[in-house]
Amino acid sequence: MPADNDQNQSLLYRARAALTALVFGLAVLAFLVAIDRPHWFKLKPISGTAAAMAYAADPGSAERPRS
Repeated sequence: MPADNDQNQSLLYRARAALTALVFGLAVLAFLVAIDRPHWFKLKPISGTAAAMAYAADPGSAERPRS
């Protein structure tokens, strides 16, 4: 019985190590893909109302009064 328990513990540790390495590798891959695409993180208005409010709040979008 004790040898069987040791074998199960060893298998558990190897599986945990493999899963940890896989998760780490996927996280690194996701990071490398994300830093190559900064446009993914640009906030854009979702609705037409939000777009109109963002356009109205932009200082360069309004016409300047003529003096």
